[in-house]
Amino acid sequence: MSVKYAILGLLHYKDMHGYRIKEVIENEFGFMWSINYGQIYPNLKQLEQEGLVTKVDVAQKNVPDKKLYSITEKGKEAFSEWLNTAPERGMLIRDPFLLKFIFFSFGDNERALEIIEDQIRIYTADLSSRRHRYEHKHNENPNVRLMRELGISLNEMMLAWLERAKAEIQAEISSRKSHSSGI
Repeated sequence: MSVKYAILGLLHYKDMHGYRIKEVIENEFGFMWSINYGQIYPNLKQLEQEGLVTKVDVAQKNVPDKKLYSITEKGKEAFSEWLNTAPERGMLIRDPFLLKFIFFSFGDNERALEIIEDQIRIYTADLSSRRHRYEHKHNENPNVRLMRELGISLNEMMLAWLERAKAEIQAEISSRKSHSSGI
């Protein structure tokens, strides 16, 4: 996902500052994409230089001013052009855990189970948060609602898969132990 177009899309909803943009992306799209401030602020600067967004400094008491960004007409046109083009590629999941999982057979199975347990805890907490946000959002854009539902479904699917992977690795450990003890 292009940071540039994610920002332009979010600014269609309302004006935002960088911190809020990151927060919305993490809360709403975290199941498919992660982002850091090192990606947001350079993109906001570039978007401003291209005339796709404007920035206003909003004074605050006892803290630095907020930089509030708004999409321009030129930004809306660029976003619309991007929106009407086909996506660059099919489904892509970038998850450091999944990359590590592929190679667990080269390591310690007990440690692999600990890492899987950690992932189960993380996905369980994420699922709880997603369900809570879903239950408390009303009258929203159907596309946003459908993306929330996709996030919940993917979270549920990942938890089921993790439980299955854990069970299979546990069975493999048990099988090795029984073979090594001569049983």
